[in-house]
Amino acid sequence: MHLGLIGGIGVAASLVYYQRLAARVTERGGTLRMTLVHADIQELIANNLAWNTQAQAESYARHIETLRAAGCDCAVITSIGGHFCFPETEALSSLPLVSAIAPLDQHFARQGLKRVGLLGTANVMRTRLFGQMKQTEAVAPDGDLDAIGKLYQDIAVTGFCTGDQRAAFFELGRRMVEDQGAEAVILAGTDLNLAFDRDAGYPVVDALDIHVDLLADLATGRASL
Repeated sequence: MHLGLIGGIGVAASLVYYQRLAARVTERGGTLRMTLVHADIQELIANNLAWNTQAQAESYARHIETLRAAGCDCAVITSIGGHFCFPETEALSSLPLVSAIAPLDQHFARQGLKRVGLLGTANVMRTRLFGQMKQTEAVAPDGDLDAIGKLYQDIAVTGFCTGDQRAAFFELGRRMVEDQGAEAVILAGTDLNLAFDRDAGYPVVDALDIHVDLLADLATGRASL
């Protein structure tokens, strides 16, 4: 299957998607067929903060049409925060759209986890992954979600995580585990792998990895749309 990725939201996340997807497909003995288009992270941030789902969906739809013209069989949004307009995008898309949130929900259900903590954009945390988690309860950090979201946004835009930013996110996750009963913390921001590049001292699940596993299965024929 020829995968179509909407990248650039942000660039660091796109590179990690590409790197991990190529590795997973190789592990499965397959050959990766993939096309990547570059979206505008500043447009995404503005639409997300304004909750302008239709405008972002229309922007995605134009990128998806480019992917369709390139011969892709499906489209992928390489940003968890970018899923805020998933239903609207799906309605406009000229290709099947492969969600990152649905397989994450299914993963936790298979693991028997009942409550997980969220780290990501302010709207990801505030809406508990846009209400797209159906089988697992998600909790957000106590505190100013806009400030936490801005902290994440800074990492996504620069593609770099400082020691202070890493320490802040580690502490937010620890408090959700110890004070709010989270059984694991979801990195629900694609660029958070830049912060959690070492052991945090509690269970962490990178949403990107779950999505990439599904995409690798699709690419190699182990799964179907």
